[in-house]
Amino acid sequence: MHILITGAGPTGLTAAVELSRLGFQTTVIDQSENPSLLSRAVGILPKSLYILKPSGVTDLLLTEGIKIREGRFFLGTEQPLSISLQGGHPEYDFLLALAQDRTEALLRQVYEQHGGVVHYGSKLTGLRQTENQVFAQINDGEEQAFDYLIGADGVHSTVRKSLDIGYDGFQLPETWSIADVDAINWPHAENICLMTLSAGRIVVVVPLAENRYRVVSNTPAALETLPVPMEVQKVRRTDDFHISIRQVHEYQRSRVFLAGDAAHCHSPAGGRGMNLGIADAADLAQRFQTGTLDGYQKSRSPEGAHTIKLSERLRKTMTSSNPFVKGLRWSVLKTISKSSYLQRKLARIILTG
Repeated sequence: MHILITGAGPTGLTAAVELSRLGFQTTVIDQSENPSLLSRAVGILPKSLYILKPSGVTDLLLTEGIKIREGRFFLGTEQPLSISLQGGHPEYDFLLALAQDRTEALLRQVYEQHGGVVHYGSKLTGLRQTENQVFAQINDGEEQAFDYLIGADGVHSTVRKSLDIGYDGFQLPETWSIADVDAINWPHAENICLMTLSAGRIVVVVPLAENRYRVVSNTPAALETLPVPMEVQKVRRTDDFHISIRQVHEYQRSRVFLAGDAAHCHSPAGGRGMNLGIADAADLAQRFQTGTLDGYQKSRSPEGAHTIKLSERLRKTMTSSNPFVKGLRWSVLKTISKSSYLQRKLARIILTG
């Protein structure tokens, strides 16, 4: 059985690693000329570590990533509240922070150990399927036959568009921004920090490596919005973006499957986007092994809807400018910070959903 995978992000590479490990022949293409050097998604949840453990990827991730075991919450000039993430998962009681380009590099490394090659600069330009095969045209060349195709080619998925599968949802009006920086003497080097400001503004700071941080805000200028001093030595990248909330109705059409951002997208609140794609890929790989491909839609569509609902609830709570909601949020966090039992309960929600 020969499976074509379009997209060499975390979702596509997870599918490639898992399918290769299970003995399937895979071909991975990506229209980018080279591997991405962008940090993008940075939080790896325990479920993803559990999924990637049999292949050996998890051991590599744990060697490079930063284990975040505490969250710190800021409100104006008040002393930040600290909430432990320990106890939220029996094996991995932390959020692992690692830039996405490094996550992809480690997945690619393991895929190559299985004899796989990622074909960069290879764009899907044609797609059709029959009852028994999928025919793909790559870079306008001759059609190539495959048994199945996995579309893991992102929000602007060529596979999804080729099949004319709807991607219903909406785009949030506000502009968000990120900054990836090198900084010294940051006092929260192993913690994730959430800072809530006036008018519903927030800033989140996540460590990526020693003296390297990701700053995210629901404003156009994340670094300028940061309310506490940071000794920035180098700005690696800044960018702004808009958030869309969308999900397909069809995760599968005959011999073609959609996974990751090609099937769903949502706000970064909760850090579940990349992790949901990894879970999609692992679920699908197991279904190839067990011959239960027709159950993919029924399994993953509710998971996507649940994640979207959860991330939207978190986003609205985090960014609310309503004085009552802000006061209640701080009171609840203050209560949780004083109770180890409540901290374990919250940690379980954060780490496992």
